[in-house]
Amino acid sequence: MGQRMDSMTILGIGLGLFLVLGSIAIGGSILLFWNLPSLMITVGGSFAALLISFQMQQISMVVRVTKNAFFSEVGDIGELIQLFVRLGQKARREGLLALEDDLTALDDSFLVNGLQMVIDGLDPAIVRDIMDTEIASTATRHRLGQDVFRTWGSLAPAFGMIGTLIGLIQMLTNLQDPAAIGPGMAVALLTTFYGALMANLIFIPIAGKLAIRSDAEIALKEAVVEGILAIQAGTNPRILQEKMKAFASPSQREKMERKNSEQTTESGEEVVYDNA
Repeated sequence: MGQRMDSMTILGIGLGLFLVLGSIAIGGSILLFWNLPSLMITVGGSFAALLISFQMQQISMVVRVTKNAFFSEVGDIGELIQLFVRLGQKARREGLLALEDDLTALDDSFLVNGLQMVIDGLDPAIVRDIMDTEIASTATRHRLGQDVFRTWGSLAPAFGMIGTLIGLIQMLTNLQDPAAIGPGMAVALLTTFYGALMANLIFIPIAGKLAIRSDAEIALKEAVVEGILAIQAGTNPRILQEKMKAFASPSQREKMERKNSEQTTESGEEVVYDNA
């Protein structure tokens, strides 16, 4: 498992900004859409409300959570299934204690802890309960990060409207100067523009991407739980493989079958499962 950059998130934000700024440039000067007080009201005001909505420790997660939207932990269900098949075969031949030698080569702490509990001889119900509790805790932490961005996405347009109201009030106090009404209205509407852009191009989409990331990670962890319990129960590796395939999407299953077919063609023989 490793990290890779999610080009789609960067492409989406970059393309969105390019199209918005491009359309502005076609119709006039981009500088007309720059207004520092409007930014202070929209960005600063919505962030201040965010501080009220969450604890400081939760807000500090924003930087780390934002990173998860741009970098994804790559977990291949096909490789995970192959790993469990190999471990299952070894456990059936040499016993569960033999798996202790494989723990140092694994970089997934969730998987290592689960295997260690099995090697230590804990009851399967206890192993499942502990691992399910960790999964639930992980889902809660992920949901908190999503809630921060969803809340920010709802607050930004609201503060944009507040900025617009402030601008309108200031404009109405200068009605004696008709030439100032048009520019004043434009400035008043900028805060609404900033709020809508921030919410719909950045905050809400990032919350959606984090939800997808969370679902994928939780599904992988659930597959790990089933694989570990199957090894503990001494399940036949072929049955274990088919059981874990339930966590793979149709495209992932096709990829696994194609890879197995290529390996069979190269080796000239099919994968043999230990039925002992």
